[in-house]
Amino acid sequence: MTATPATEAPAPSEPTTASDAYEPTDRTLPTRSRDRARYDRETVHSILDQAYICHLGFVRDGAPVVLPTLFGRVGEALYIHGSTGSRPLLAAGKADPGLPVCVTVTHVDGLVLARSAFHHSLNYRSVVVHGTAYQVTDEEECRMALDALVDHVVPGRSADSRPANAKELAATAVIRLDLTEVSAKIRTGGPNDDPQDMGLPYWAGVVPVAPAYGTPVPAADLTPGTATPDYLAAL
Repeated sequence: MTATPATEAPAPSEPTTASDAYEPTDRTLPTRSRDRARYDRETVHSILDQAYICHLGFVRDGAPVVLPTLFGRVGEALYIHGSTGSRPLLAAGKADPGLPVCVTVTHVDGLVLARSAFHHSLNYRSVVVHGTAYQVTDEEECRMALDALVDHVVPGRSADSRPANAKELAATAVIRLDLTEVSAKIRTGGPNDDPQDMGLPYWAGVVPVAPAYGTPVPAADLTPGTATPDYLAAL
C-alpha cells in the first residue's frame, strides 16, 4: 500500500444507535437562517449520497486550500482518494493526529428570482463536515473504500469492472473522515419579497434546476457485442 503514516488511523466510527441526529457544535450552528439547518442523519446522508463532487478544505503552509474531488460514504465515514503524491493525502499520513479538514457538498435545486435584486437567491441543499482526516493503510479497508467511490458515481459499477491491482493500489492513497461534526442546510420555496415590492412589474418565481443524463455513449474501442449495463438505465 501507500507510505505508512506517523500515527495509525483509528478504527472507522460506527453509526450511533442512540440518536438519529448529529449533535450541533459551535462550528455547525449557522450564524444566519438557523431555521434552514438540519442535523438528522437521513437528511445528511441523502444529500451526501446524491452528490458527485465534494470540496476538501485544509490549511497548507498557513494558507487555506480547497480542492474539488470525488468521494464515497460508507456508514458514518467519508472516503476520499487521490494520488500518493497528493498534498492533502500526504499531509493526512504525516500529520499527528491526522489532517484537520472541512468537507462540503452542495446541490442547486432552483434559481429564486425576486422582484428586488436584494432578495434573489437559490434553492439548495448542502452539507458541511468538520473533522480530522486519516490516511487509510489497511489494504482491505482501502479496497472497500475504492469500491465505494466507484459505486458512489454509478451504483453496481465496482462489481462490473476490474478491481485495482497491486501497482494501482500502490499509486493510490485514501483518506477517511468520520461523520461526527456534521450539519446540513436547506432552502426551499419562492422569493421573499418585501410587501412594498409586491406590485412591481417584474417577474418573480423559481426556475427549477435538476441534473440530466444523456444516452450512454460507448467507447470507440468497445468490444463489439458488449451490451449496455442495466444499471445505467437507472440513471
